[in-house]
Amino acid sequence: MISNGNNNKKIRVLLIDDSPLALAVMKRIISSSPDIDVASEFRSAKEALEKLASIDPDVICTDLHMPEMDGLEFTRQVMEKFPKPILVVSVSVERSSENAFKLIEAGAVDLFSKPRGEMEAGFKAHADEFLSRIRVLSGVHVFRRFARRPGPGRMPNPASRPGSRRPEIVAIGASTGGPQALSLILSGLPRDFPVPVVCVQHISDGFLAGLMEWLKGSCALEVRKAVEGERPVPGRVYFPEEGYHLIVGKDGRFAYSREPFNPHRPSITVTFNSLAEYYGGGVLGVLLTGMGSDGAEGMRSIASAGGGTIAQDEATSVIFSMPRRAIELGGASEVLPLYEISHSILSRVS
Repeated sequence: MISNGNNNKKIRVLLIDDSPLALAVMKRIISSSPDIDVASEFRSAKEALEKLASIDPDVICTDLHMPEMDGLEFTRQVMEKFPKPILVVSVSVERSSENAFKLIEAGAVDLFSKPRGEMEAGFKAHADEFLSRIRVLSGVHVFRRFARRPGPGRMPNPASRPGSRRPEIVAIGASTGGPQALSLILSGLPRDFPVPVVCVQHISDGFLAGLMEWLKGSCALEVRKAVEGERPVPGRVYFPEEGYHLIVGKDGRFAYSREPFNPHRPSITVTFNSLAEYYGGGVLGVLLTGMGSDGAEGMRSIASAGGGTIAQDEATSVIFSMPRRAIELGGASEVLPLYEISHSILSRVS
């Protein structure tokens, strides 16, 4: 469990939703947890903003569509005036759009589908995951403004490339804080990028389509889901289907697996291991911000196969846990701030 600085201090959560039912469900879930309290609840984001400083919560859970002030404007003002970790709690109809990711762009840390009624199938697991997200966010590093966006670059002169083998494929893994980081890195890659990019992002079910649509707005490359049986093509960014591990078979074509691999599916490590096995030293692995250790063993596999590896540094990570573990295992050949990673990728693939 994430500590928010005092093991005896409960995590204080501010809830904002114009639906009384949604507020009641979230309150009942939180009341079942001995380490989390509802600091306050509001049906108006405007009123919550006015009282935010006096409440001083550890985590804010906000809806998107609300009267007077919506979640997007609320998030912008919070991050400008009183930065706090924000969890966007969105209903299913919003999950297929990129609306929720505008809150991520404004500074929200994570997305979660709104808890449903207690009688629905899977409610207990969904409720437990909601509490887990709150615990994680209580320990994150929030930014008033995320690292600067570099804009699409140009392929550098080949002479500037490090002496290691030129990558045939780039693999990027991320978890909490990852959408912002992915957006910044991918926006720095030019349309003529000469190798495929595979991304594995831990995200709540139902949000992948919205993430890809949002990334398309800032990325010069084609962003799409990987199709089983196709070969990775240069200049494309591939994401796995929700609930499946993405691997590359012995024939170099994409394949999917639902084999257990705790705690994530898709797993970053499963994809990294598969790419290292097929491409050997031709993989460039990048591990970004995130809770836990998924991807760390995969980074070590890539490094052991002779590939290049880059870990995001602590100063620009929302949560440094995944990159730190990769570094501890000796799987990171470079540790870079987020805004330098796209340049390093370009230097290596030129």
